[in-house]
This record gives sequence, structure tokens and C-alpha cells, in this order.
Amino acid sequence: MKSTNLAITAVVTGLLALGGTALTAAPAAAADKEKCYGVSKAGKNDCATKTSSCAGTAKEDSQKDAFVVVPKGLCGKLSGGSTESA
Repeated sequence: MKSTNLAITAVVTGLLALGGTALTAAPAAAADKEKCYGVSKAGKNDCATKTSSCAGTAKEDSQKDAFVVVPKGLCGKLSGGSTESA
């Protein structure tokens, strides 16, 4: 095998190994988060609401159906925060 082919094989193998690690770490990180409703600022929500179709479209501060993703346990400490949509 040529040294060029060996180097390319090593790089591809390394990238595949890193990609596999990232894929298994993502669900664990997501498990440590929760949706927190009623605390986002206007235009700063993370996802769609009942009245809009995409992130960043909340029309008012503390909109009850708009959420942001926060570390698990933090939502209850925020003024007006709830883990359930209104």
C-alpha cells in the first residue's frame, strides 16, 4: 500500500471514530436539559409556539407557550418558569 493511501485511510478512520463518539454523547447531553416555558424574551424562544412556526418568533416577553432549553432543575428556579406549556 502506498504511503499516501495509508495516510488517507488513517485520517478517514480517525474521523469516523470521532464522529461515533459525538453521536453517542449527544443523547446524554440532551437528557440533562429541559424545556422551560414562560421565561423567554420576545424573539428568543428555541422552537415553534402555538401561534408561530419557528424558533425566534415569540411575540412578547414571557410568552406562556414559548420555551427555551435550560439545564435540568433550573426552570423551577426562574421567575414564571414552568416545564409545562400553558
